[in-house]
Formats: sequence, structure tokens, C-alpha cells
Amino acid sequence: MEIRVRRDVVVVDDAELRWRFSRSSGPGGQGVNTTDSRVELSWDVARSPSLAEDVRERVVAGLRHRLVDGVVTVAASEHRSQLRNRQAAAARLVALVEETLVERTPRRASRPSRASRTRRTTAERQRRAVKELRRPPRRTGEQ
Repeated sequence: MEIRVRRDVVVVDDAELRWRFSRSSGPGGQGVNTTDSRVELSWDVARSPSLAEDVRERVVAGLRHRLVDGVVTVAASEHRSQLRNRQAAAARLVALVEETLVERTPRRASRPSRASRTRRTTAERQRRAVKELRRPPRRTGEQ
């Protein structure tokens, strides 16, 4: 089962993927105690021959918080069958890698408009006047 990301920008061969199966909690009736339906899919991103060097750097940078020694692992256990959990794990891995490959433009800093600055200063003056009225009146001779 080879994994394709973003219209064949990245094609990960099955030999690079490590599948692990274990018993899953949750629904499944009596079969939940005997079938290994939970799936863990691991891929060594840092040493993958499927990635070009620039793509590898972007993927490693994007997944830096999820990587353990250069390996990303996803798990799936929401389905009762191992096959569907395998498909779900592969889809999660594809989604993770695709998310790292999306080019984001940096945020452009903006400034408050003149009208919003005017509204803010007008509101500040009004609040100042209201609070001024709450103070006791000044006695003559005091500053």
C-alpha cells in the first residue's frame, strides 16, 4: 500500500512504512478481546528516500513537534476492522504531510484606521468625563 501526497509530489513506498497492530478498546463486542484492530503507522521522515531534500526539510520542520528520532507515528482505532483502521491511519499520515507542504504567506501587519482611532479617543474622553463627574467637587484653594 503505497501512500501518495498532493498529486504525487510525495510517493511513499510501502517498504518505508512500519505497521503495528494491537488490541483496540471501544466497540466490537466479543471480538474486541481477540482481534488486533488498532493500527499504528510509523514513517521515518528524516531518512526517507522518497523525499527530495527541500521537501524533507519542510516536512521535518512542519512535524518537528510530532517527530521522535525523525519518525512520525499516527494511530487509528475508531473502526472495528483492521482494514478500515489501516485506511484511516494512512489518511491521517497523508493529511499531516499535506499540511506541512502547504505554502503560507506571512501575515501582513495592519494599522487601525483613522476612524477607529477617532472612535477610541472619543470613547476615552467620554469615560474620562464620566469619571470626573464621580469625583467629589474641588474645594477652593486646592489644586
